[in-house]
Amino acid sequence: MARLILIETSTSLCSTALSQDGKVISYKENADRSHASLTAQFISDMLEEHGLAASDCDAVCVSMGPGSYTGLRVGVSTAKGLCFGAGKPLLAVGSLDVLVWNAITNNRLPEGCKYIVPMIDARRMEVYSAVFTPDGRQIRETAPAIIDGSSFSDLLAEGPVLFIGDGAGKCADVISSPDAHFVTVCPDAASMLRPAETEYKEKRFKDVAYFEPFYLKDFVATVSKKKLF
Repeated sequence: MARLILIETSTSLCSTALSQDGKVISYKENADRSHASLTAQFISDMLEEHGLAASDCDAVCVSMGPGSYTGLRVGVSTAKGLCFGAGKPLLAVGSLDVLVWNAITNNRLPEGCKYIVPMIDARRMEVYSAVFTPDGRQIRETAPAIIDGSSFSDLLAEGPVLFIGDGAGKCADVISSPDAHFVTVCPDAASMLRPAETEYKEKRFKDVAYFEPFYLKDFVATVSKKKLF
């Protein structure tokens, strides 16, 4: 099986992982938003610990967003540098997919779970979200959402729903359904393993020169009330 370098920098958590034969053999993280200074160092440390070079790996996988603009740029730039330098292919998976697989692989699903709703914190009561089935299949496209008491009521009417991500915590005070279950956690590189291996197996490589992260635009365009004259 493949040996992969995994990079997740889409939120406040900066994390990297090294996988081999379907298992994570090294993992590093830091949550103080020092992505620019730590990402490359984490990867260097992991490789050194196992006596490897980037050229000994089969591919580099990076989280492509949505998420923090700066964090995504750091992750993608680091991944591209590794790919160019080592001559390896680039893979990318969505940060919401990473949250879904965090839920699945860590047995976070509530009993009878109907849907998984991963959430990346945006601002105020706004999140980036999508809807997945309990086996990790996306059934509603990634989109920005403003959370209120009626959010996802159609899903909750069918049974238990897991809301997971760094945007889930602030929703717990608003969505009051007994079928709503919340896990506040950031996407992490170790949880990238399953979707990254699928991307590698199916050879869905990205163009290293032209690949860009997945940014979602602002939720609402507003007009400033400040008087200019």
